[in-house]
Amino acid sequence: MATEQTIKGQVADGNVFLYPRDEKITMADLLKFIGKNKELAKGYEHNLEMYKGDHDILRTQPRMFGPDNRLVANLPHYIVDTYNGFFTGVPPKITLDDKTDNQILQSWNDENSFQDKLSEISKQTDIYGRSLAFVYQDEDSQTRIAFTSPATAFMVYDDTVSRQPYAFVRYWKNTNGIQVGVVYYADGVVSFEDSNFTDEQPNVFKMVPAVEFYGNEERQGVFDNVKTLIDELDRVLSQKANQVEYFDNAYMKVLGVNLDNDGDGKPDADLIGNQMIYSPDADAANADVEFLSKPDGDNMQENIIDRLVSMIYQISMVANLNDEAFAGNSSGVALQYKLLPMRNMAANKERKFTQALRRLYRIVFSAGAVLPEAKADSWQDLDFNFKRNLPEDLSNDADIAQKLQGMVSQETLLSILPFIDNPQEELKRIKQEKIENMQDAMKYGPSALDMNKSGDDDDEEETDE
Repeated sequence: MATEQTIKGQVADGNVFLYPRDEKITMADLLKFIGKNKELAKGYEHNLEMYKGDHDILRTQPRMFGPDNRLVANLPHYIVDTYNGFFTGVPPKITLDDKTDNQILQSWNDENSFQDKLSEISKQTDIYGRSLAFVYQDEDSQTRIAFTSPATAFMVYDDTVSRQPYAFVRYWKNTNGIQVGVVYYADGVVSFEDSNFTDEQPNVFKMVPAVEFYGNEERQGVFDNVKTLIDELDRVLSQKANQVEYFDNAYMKVLGVNLDNDGDGKPDADLIGNQMIYSPDADAANADVEFLSKPDGDNMQENIIDRLVSMIYQISMVANLNDEAFAGNSSGVALQYKLLPMRNMAANKERKFTQALRRLYRIVFSAGAVLPEAKADSWQDLDFNFKRNLPEDLSNDADIAQKLQGMVSQETLLSILPFIDNPQEELKRIKQEKIENMQDAMKYGPSALDMNKSGDDDDEEETDE
């Protein structure tokens, strides 16, 4: 019977957990999912260690002889922070068309530090390949949001074609070392301890209160494809440092030279160290005093280091902003081509994040604590505007807008300029300024009627008379 229950849970491509839509998760299947997620957690933890600079080379067996340097080229940290800064360095604008509703939304975002949490979610996605955000009600019945890594939580989707969220599972160990957790369904929240379900509570959101964020369907982190290259770069750099240190310990040969100054048949201790080959019995006529030369593989090492660094950035598709290609006064078009792979990857991530954010706000609005219940469907009207964090060439943007005059609408022209956040509001301000200028012209212009002129003009005329 246990076998029949266990096979209901499936693990699809991308390590996505699936379960029949019309059934509750059995404890056997739940334990199976948790066991699988613990296996995946080893990979998540390894990625986090690489991001923090704790690479595999630091745990290799020590060398028995010679220098034993352990150098870490922490490119995962650079790659993640560069890409995350490119994607969320400029916080995305999340707005509603209704002015009053939008003010409430912005207040809720600020109160929950949503932009900061979204940046952390994006970073976790780059490190682990996925991240999870969940919505809950605090002690004051206020809607709050939190995020967690996939190492201790996971989503379960139904086994239909659409793969809708079926359950959200969190688990941890309590102070007694017993595994406990919570399963969030759309119609209830079930707690469990060890291998038994305990109590069940209602779910105020009436839907699974969690969303999974990811940048690609394979759930791969931004440096997953270059981990072996990074490990090899660590090894080559460490070997190079070992050889440099080894070359510094050069040996000197002293052949055919008698260094016995006190007549005891031995050279002076001050002259002879551990790194000297001494032989006074050699032919004095051919005395030889020099350092022993050692093989030099510096060019080969530098070539493989350069090749590894280049391939790491190329395959990860994250630009090396310290590269010489970004130096000088390269044209805007040339720089755009250098950033094209990263822009393409960010565009795909933006589409995934937009879908996830829309589902997240659907959960937030469903409880009626942020917006009135009558406006629970306002999540459909949300507008998400992501902006890449790049240096702005305002002169070039202004030239483009000027050249497009008469070819596109004024709103489209204004949207090209990066310093204009809301083209519609800017058009309203321009229209209002034109009206005010026209009124001033009618009131103070030379052709204005005397009755429309200001009292100051009348006073001046009386003074002239």
